[in-house]
Amino acid sequence: MANVIEATPLSVPDSDALRFLPEGPYQIAPGQFSWVGIQHGSDANHGSLNRYDFQTGQNISIDLPGRPGFAFPCSPNAGAALDRFVVGCERSLGFVDLESKQFTPFCEGVDGDVTGTIINDGLVIDDNLIFGTKDLEFATKKAGLYLYRGRDQKLIRLRDDQICSNGKATLSQDGQLWLVDIDSPTRQVVRYQLDIDGGSLGPAEVVLDLTADPAVPDGAILTPDGSGLIVSMFLPQAAAYGETRLYDLTTGQCQTIWRTPLSPQNTCPALVAENGTLKLVITTAVENMTADDQAVCTNAGRIFVADSGLAVGSWNPPQYRG
Repeated sequence: MANVIEATPLSVPDSDALRFLPEGPYQIAPGQFSWVGIQHGSDANHGSLNRYDFQTGQNISIDLPGRPGFAFPCSPNAGAALDRFVVGCERSLGFVDLESKQFTPFCEGVDGDVTGTIINDGLVIDDNLIFGTKDLEFATKKAGLYLYRGRDQKLIRLRDDQICSNGKATLSQDGQLWLVDIDSPTRQVVRYQLDIDGGSLGPAEVVLDLTADPAVPDGAILTPDGSGLIVSMFLPQAAAYGETRLYDLTTGQCQTIWRTPLSPQNTCPALVAENGTLKLVITTAVENMTADDQAVCTNAGRIFVADSGLAVGSWNPPQYRG
């Protein structure tokens, strides 16, 4: 039987705009994490990059010119402070300067031959980015899965038949590099052999089959030792709680469930070192909820935190080296 842990809501986000669709939490330093507000309301066409500090409880938000799918801190020069993020926004990759608050694209035209998609979830590997897009109608297999290869600044489309490309991770196993990936409507977690130099994927292998689940797998991260996958489940209905789950990748068994009380739409998890422990941070969303559902699910859109039960060790998520 899975161990059940109750997560605690933070005081952020503290506005309806920021609570609409928070995603992509990511440690930027011990006790600090970033996250993106993908869209500031059902009719909004822009979002934000946010940074939260556990010690102060302060969230700093920077509005962006479009809807971001992901944001990762960039490796600063030795001895320098963090000063920029790499961000996937609408159909462009770019840098956000924290001082000027400006977004400067360096790669545009993502999904340039289709309509109605924007960049969604991603991950960073050294100077490479792997990311997907999503169909804004959540219906058609036209969204891409991409590699932006840093060594030659080349954008390579790996797949063109996803609907909503979400949780991603890379895993080295048996001398091979594997990409773990979720196209949410399939309700499956798959993996592919990934060849960055060749810019290609092997055939998909199903890792977790969640097709019988009422909730949809959204964002996901590996445990530090690579043995487990932590998946946030998006339950599109009112409920007493939402779930983010730890699955053993060898057996497929669910080992731990983190519940988010009165917030059923879990979107993304992150591990963040804080005061010598490794915390699990979980974003949740208001998106698609009716007024009646929101009246019941009063924590919807909050960011939650819980004990991960994992050793902090030398936990240090990668930063983008571009």
